[in-house]
Amino acid sequence: MTTAILLEDRGVIEVTGEDAAKFLHNLVTNDVASLKTGEARFAALLTPQGKILFDFVVFALGEGRFLLDCPLSLASDLEKRLNLYKLRSRITVTNLSGALETIVFPDAASRPEVEAVALAPDPRAETLGWRALAAKGRIAASGPLEAYEARRIRAGVPLGGVDFAYSDAFPHEADMDLFSGVDFKKGCYVGQEVVSRMKHRNLVRKRVTPYRATGGAPAPGQSIRAGEIEIGVTGSAVGEEGLALIRLDRLADAKEKGDAPTAGGVALEFIERN
Repeated sequence: MTTAILLEDRGVIEVTGEDAAKFLHNLVTNDVASLKTGEARFAALLTPQGKILFDFVVFALGEGRFLLDCPLSLASDLEKRLNLYKLRSRITVTNLSGALETIVFPDAASRPEVEAVALAPDPRAETLGWRALAAKGRIAASGPLEAYEARRIRAGVPLGGVDFAYSDAFPHEADMDLFSGVDFKKGCYVGQEVVSRMKHRNLVRKRVTPYRATGGAPAPGQSIRAGEIEIGVTGSAVGEEGLALIRLDRLADAKEKGDAPTAGGVALEFIERN
């Protein structure tokens, strides 16, 4: 039986109308114009300075209807921001967080047989399985949140508000470029010039990076030090695995000097991405 896990911290925003695809495509970091019915893509809405205001999974339902699976705590602000950008676009923006919920099927190798409004593979990593938006209570949850969190952390996928701060992190720092969250060929969107410059000039100084801890990972928000130098801060963790926002140059210097990073007295081994 496929395990279904409810993500209670997620909200849903609907964008619908004849201009919906064009509106979103010109606004967010990923290509929405080519998104086909039944597909999903990871994307973000940035500040003009290129920092992440909101990140979300965009589901295409066809006939000019899109659902944005976003943090519940930011859903109302996202609704307001989209309406602010609406201008003369023929769209309607609706907060459906009270009616729909997010269910994940992290161990599903194929499409789960469930009744959902939207259902697609998680666009960030194959190991996260499938993701669904369904009417509240329609799909019975059968697994613990920690099982999904362990997979997310093992895949190195950051969680906004824990592994990076909204309005303070660039897409590269939150690894959005590594998880198909930025299309560098789609053309203009809010903050695009800054993101493109960071890529082409290799200006990325910080990244959310996976680690293993000896004897259990420290709590989020712990300072990470190598010798006398602070190199980052811990984020989400399950068991001995976690994520941390790290200054890459300082981590490289620590490795060269042989200084082992620690947080709260716990030794951390950072994992190089392939």
